[in-house]
Amino acid sequence: MDASRPGYTAELLRHFADLRDGTHERAVSREDKERLFARTVELLDPYARQALGEINEDLLLGTGEILATGMRTDDAGADAVWSLTWPEQRDAGVSPIVLHAFFGAAFHHPHLRGGPLRDWPLNVFTEEQAAAKLSALREIAAAELHNIVFERDYRIIPATVREHAH
Repeated sequence: MDASRPGYTAELLRHFADLRDGTHERAVSREDKERLFARTVELLDPYARQALGEINEDLLLGTGEILATGMRTDDAGADAVWSLTWPEQRDAGVSPIVLHAFFGAAFHHPHLRGGPLRDWPLNVFTEEQAAAKLSALREIAAAELHNIVFERDYRIIPATVREHAH
């Protein structure tokens, strides 16, 4: 892949190439892919904890608790969950904040998602606030494109097909 691409589009192309080639970082067997996923969970752990920890300290005033499952496997596949729970959330009977890495049994490769995530807050009134939304906008666009491929096929992404032909 072209190193001059933004990181998030390069990641999408690697993801779509996995679909095209039936691999995950050159791993073919489910066992090898799960070994890679276990390493991914280890790599993500400090960052997932950091993101949840920042919310806990800044917005929940340190009243929350971060829970992490580590990698788990069952007939449905493999996954890892990081969650942030706090007293008011539990008292209200609503779900905690969830970061979920999962590798479904029938999937070619792992995915990452939140809980019932659909909407992002949008309170932008200055140039600086707009610029600060860039990473969220990138992630939303990448997730949308991924879901479009998931609904159809990786071949709707010209770079996935054309770059493989060269």
